[in-house]
Amino acid sequence: MSALAHVKELALTLGQAPLFDDAEFVLQKGERVAFVGANGAGKSTLMRMMAGLTEPDAGEIVYQSGTRIAFAPQETNFDGFATLREYAQSVSVMRVGSTMEIPAYAADAALEQFGLDPQRPPQGLSGGEARRASLARALAADADILLLDEPTNHLDITAIEELERIIANQRGACLIISHDRRFLERTSTATLWLRQRRLLKLHRGYAAFEEWADQIEEEDARKLARLETQLKAEEHWLRRGVTARRSRNEGRRRKLLAMRAERRDMKELGASPAAALNAERGAESARLVIDAKNISKAYGERPLIANFSLRIRRGDRVGVVGANGSGKTTLLELLLQRREPDSGSVRIGENLTLAYVDQRRDIIDPNLTLKDALTPGGGDQVMVRGVARHVASYAKEFLFTAQQLRQPVSALSGGERNRLALAIALAKPANLLVLDEPTNDLDMDTLDALEEMLATYEGTVLIVSHDRAFLDGVATQIVGPLGNGKWVETPGGWADFEREHGEAISPRPTPKNQPSEPLRPTAPKKQSKLSYKDKRRASELDALMPKLSAEIEGLETKLAAADAFNSNEFTQTAARLEAARAEREAAEAEWLEIELRREALGAQE
Repeated sequence: MSALAHVKELALTLGQAPLFDDAEFVLQKGERVAFVGANGAGKSTLMRMMAGLTEPDAGEIVYQSGTRIAFAPQETNFDGFATLREYAQSVSVMRVGSTMEIPAYAADAALEQFGLDPQRPPQGLSGGEARRASLARALAADADILLLDEPTNHLDITAIEELERIIANQRGACLIISHDRRFLERTSTATLWLRQRRLLKLHRGYAAFEEWADQIEEEDARKLARLETQLKAEEHWLRRGVTARRSRNEGRRRKLLAMRAERRDMKELGASPAAALNAERGAESARLVIDAKNISKAYGERPLIANFSLRIRRGDRVGVVGANGSGKTTLLELLLQRREPDSGSVRIGENLTLAYVDQRRDIIDPNLTLKDALTPGGGDQVMVRGVARHVASYAKEFLFTAQQLRQPVSALSGGERNRLALAIALAKPANLLVLDEPTNDLDMDTLDALEEMLATYEGTVLIVSHDRAFLDGVATQIVGPLGNGKWVETPGGWADFEREHGEAISPRPTPKNQPSEPLRPTAPKKQSKLSYKDKRRASELDALMPKLSAEIEGLETKLAAADAFNSNEFTQTAARLEAARAEREAAEAEWLEIELRREALGAQE
C-alpha cells in the first residue's frame, strides 16, 4: 500500500481547549478507516482539516501529488441549487494542486445509484434523501480519499447495507466517522482513535477496537499507579530533606513538580465526559399495554399496513424497523391512538403515562434557549421525576455546560438537539417510552448510556431505529414490514429478524418527485444493460492494461541488466515492478468481472 495522506504533528486549540497535540497518522491507499473518539474530541474538526476547510495552529497534512479528496459532511446545505444535479456537480472535491468540478454524467449516475432523480429540486427532501444526495455528491467525484462524517444518519437499514457494499468496492481510501457500530464493523479495515489529543491507529477493523482499547486503558492505569507510587516516595523525600540541601537537589525538586503535572494531565485527559441517562417508570401500567387487532392503513390504493395484529405487554422493548416511507411512524401513531386505522381496533391499557420523542424532535421549541426548553415554567429549577433539580446540574448529565444554557436551541448541533429532547422526555415519570430514531447524531458514549438505561428500564419501550447493534442490545422483539402492507413480529433483536425475514425485507423506494404521501417500497428496476459507470470503467481498463504491460516489460529489462544489482535504484525498481504486476492483475480481474456482467445481461435479452 502507498500513503495517500500523512498528518504530521498537528495541533489546534479552540478557545481554551486544545483538541490536538502533535497528532500524527498515515492514511494508506485501500484502507477503510473507522475514526472514533469521545464526544467533542475533535473528529469532525480533523476531517474538515483534511478536506481543506479548517487550518491547524501547527503541523501539516501532506498528500500524495494529484490526490483527489471528497467530503460528505454531517450537515447538508442545498442553498443556491435548483436541482440535485446542480448540487452534485458543485465543487465538493479538493485536488491537491487544483480544484475540479464533477461532470453531469457522473453526478447523474451517482444520484441514480442512490435512488434520486437528478432533475428533482432539493427543497423538501426528507432527512434520508438529503443524506443520500450528500453521499452521491461525494461518490460522484471518484476520489482517492473519501471523507464521510456520520454517513448513516437518517438512512434506513436497506440504504445502509447498500452503502456498505459501495464502500467495500472503493479503490481509494475512506475515513469514516459513525456512531453505527455494525456499519463500522462491516466496512472498516483499520481503526483510528482520537484519544487524549493524540491519534492511535490499529491496523484492524472496528470489530477489534474494544479489546484493543481495553488493553491501552489498562496499560495507562498501570502507568498511573506506578507514577503515584513514585510520587509518594519523592514527596516523602521532599518533606524530609530538600530544605537542607536545596541547591544540589533543585533538579530533583523540578522532577517532582513535572511528575505532579504529568499525573494531573493523565487524570484530566482520561476523564472523558459521558451522559448519565436515567428514566423512572412511574405508576405501574396494566399488564397489557397495547392491543392492536387487524389494523389497516392505506394511502389511496397503496397499503402501508394491512390486517396487522400486535400485543405489547408491560416490560416489552419493541423495535420497529423498515425502509424510509414504509410506515413506521404511521404504525406508532396508530398504536398510540394518535391516528385512526382504516379498519381494525387499538386498545390501550390503563394507567399509561407516555414520554414521546418523535423523529422531528417537536418536543423542542427552536426559538427557546436551552435553559427555557428545560424549564418551561421559568426559574432555575427543573422537575426531574418529581424532584426539583437545578437546571445546570440536570443539563450537565446530558453533557451541556452552564454556558450553553443561554444558547438558542436553533444553534445546537444534531447530537445536542437529540440529547436535549431526551433530557426533556426523561425528566417526567413515564411507564411507556416512545423513541423515534433516538440514535441519530448521538456519539457512541451517549449511545452506550442510552442502551444501558433502556435495558434496565422497568417500563415499556417502543423504538424506531435503523441502528442494528443498538436494536440487538435493547429490543425484546422486532416489528417490521415485508411489503404489500404485510407486517410481522419476531422475538429477539435485529439479527433474529434478519435471519428469519432477511430475504423478504423490502428495498427502498424508487425515485419519485416529492411524493405527497408515504409510499410503499417497490422492487428495484431490473437491469437490462451495462451501466454507464461500468462502460466507462471498462474503457479505462482497456487503456490501462497495455500501459501496465509495457511498464512491466521495461522494468524487467532494466533489472536484467548486468549492472542492475549495483545500482542505487535497484530496490525502487524492484518494488515498482511488484506493484505494477499487482495493479495489472487487479485491473484484469476487474475487467473480467465487467465483461462477465456484460455477457450475463446480453443473455437476458
